[in-house]
Amino acid sequence: MIENIAETPNTLDARKNIRDILHHIFAYSPPQKALIIYDMQSELSRLLTSAYRAQLPESTCLDFEECPPETILEALNKLKASDLAILIQSTSFRLSKFRIRIELFQRKIKVIEHPHLGRMQKIELQTYIDSLAYDPNYYRRLGPKLKQQIGSASEIKLIGDKTLLRYKGPFLTPKLNIGDYREMKNIGGQFPIGEVFTEPENLETLNGSLTLFAFGNTQFGVHVPEQAFTAIIEKGILVDSPNAPKDFLTVLNEIREKEEVVWVRELGFGLNRAFSQKRRVSDIGTYERMCGIHLSLGSKHLQYKKERFRKKGGFHVDVFAKTKRVEIDGLPIYKNGAYL
Repeated sequence: MIENIAETPNTLDARKNIRDILHHIFAYSPPQKALIIYDMQSELSRLLTSAYRAQLPESTCLDFEECPPETILEALNKLKASDLAILIQSTSFRLSKFRIRIELFQRKIKVIEHPHLGRMQKIELQTYIDSLAYDPNYYRRLGPKLKQQIGSASEIKLIGDKTLLRYKGPFLTPKLNIGDYREMKNIGGQFPIGEVFTEPENLETLNGSLTLFAFGNTQFGVHVPEQAFTAIIEKGILVDSPNAPKDFLTVLNEIREKEEVVWVRELGFGLNRAFSQKRRVSDIGTYERMCGIHLSLGSKHLQYKKERFRKKGGFHVDVFAKTKRVEIDGLPIYKNGAYL
């Protein structure tokens, strides 16, 4: 049963942000149907469920914990192309072999997914809600601009106080996650949004050092040590981290045990201004949208397939750079926490 949630700044902000998502990103309007599948296992899932219901009063709402799988599958199977499915999850819903988002995309159904809400702490609720704010003028201007700059770049430099990490191009076609699906096969995905990412065609052209202030731990949380630390990279491999905390060394050892070396792959440009070095949430998959730079460690990358990494499994660990300035072919594009 869905609780009635009192109106607070949190709930009012959530309703506004969700209204903007439905309008600007999904152009939702009747007679399109909406199905909300939710759980009540976290404060954030309850808050978002209430907010979506306020904006979609005619929607069908099913509690994943209370409904048998057959009921949920039946409701999903009734959806038609251009209908909307909303998944509000404290963890991540599983329906036997039914891969919910993939199956829905194959049927041209729009999807909004909020996974792992239970990882967020109470103090982080407003930050998460703020991250759902959608400014089309910001995302749809900056995202394509970065994609064009990265796609034609010969060199990208991440510049810190005492560090310099240099990427040599060419780069693989950048991927956009900016809430603009007009030219994309699938409409929707995981929210919040806000990212442009790529990697060099040749990973071995990456050399230098950078300062890291946070990294993903083995529980898919964001680990922020008391002191930022240095990572040294040679020919695309993280070879040393002389002042790293024990928890980060544990991550490196786990990667090396399985993969022998620690490759540095994804170069991510987070765009979401609700997240910063100091304003965080606990879920790594959400926080990687942070307005700034993140990289991935390990051979695994679902978007970019490389012949040398055909082996199944592998690691993909997000790490977050303390970056003073970013330059593309000598042109500053990011400085002191904001894009220029």
